[in-house]
Amino acid sequence: MPLTLEQYVERLDARTDLPWPKAPPIDPPKAKPKFKTMPVKAVFWTVYGTLVAVPHGELQFEHTQDFVTAAALEKVIKEFKMWQSMSRKPGAPSEYMRELFNKALTTLRLTSGGGEKFPEVQTERIWDDIVKKLQQKKYKFDAATYGSLDDYTKKIAYFYHASIQGSGPYPGAADAMKLAADRGVVQGLLADGQCFTVGQLQRCLKQEDPDFDLDTIIPPSLRIISSEKKAKKPSDTLFKAAVAAAVAKGISPAAVLHIGSNLERDIGPAKKHGFRTALFAGDKHSLSATAEQLKDPALRPDAMITELPQVIELIE
Repeated sequence: MPLTLEQYVERLDARTDLPWPKAPPIDPPKAKPKFKTMPVKAVFWTVYGTLVAVPHGELQFEHTQDFVTAAALEKVIKEFKMWQSMSRKPGAPSEYMRELFNKALTTLRLTSGGGEKFPEVQTERIWDDIVKKLQQKKYKFDAATYGSLDDYTKKIAYFYHASIQGSGPYPGAADAMKLAADRGVVQGLLADGQCFTVGQLQRCLKQEDPDFDLDTIIPPSLRIISSEKKAKKPSDTLFKAAVAAAVAKGISPAAVLHIGSNLERDIGPAKKHGFRTALFAGDKHSLSATAEQLKDPALRPDAMITELPQVIELIE
């Protein structure tokens, strides 16, 4: 039976034959928490920059240093045995793969909007385009292990992103979610992310608590991820989907607390759609909040936490 994406993430984590970038170090800013108890029935979390630490606080399609991207593409070519079906052009194989990658990414950025003001590119579609080109030259993959083409490209996408950005849990992420669950609070995700984000989040939370089971804390119906909606923050599309998901559970927006680290992308639009808000100011790399922005009523959060377990101090 083919591996699920979550199983594939776990299997990669157990391998010792592949070099992986480390999670970025946490650099707490000089900030004091501001607690305010609120009549909260649900907490919607941002993933990257709030629960999961990655360089620059968000997912990237390419590393800022070219040689890291090139090394990641070389790893992909070797891991998925693509070289035999690639054109024999002068230069390193990664150069040709990067050409295919950039062409697919550019095309998707130009065509995937559909009228959406803040469109999100689905990273697996980049690899779908590349694999289909390779299949024209008799490329084959192990469907018994990887599943369908759609499943396969999602696994390639995770492998590539894990090769350019190390990831790890913010301290206390698992404890914070368990504390909220113990208080009887419904929890969801409202986040920019990709097809592998839930699996990556589960992996990170298990690093803190090996017995952590994300499915028991956050049901699939409350996982609002940008790649699935083809829109990223601060898109109204994403936040309206979160409102609808909460209302379907009998919870009004005013009883939902959204936690994120970016005032313009997380806090501002959450306030606009009637959510309560808390700014996570636990890491300089992900925190995006200026003193001027904090004075703006449209962006000013209801509360601010510097450690994730402090969420319990906000729940009335």
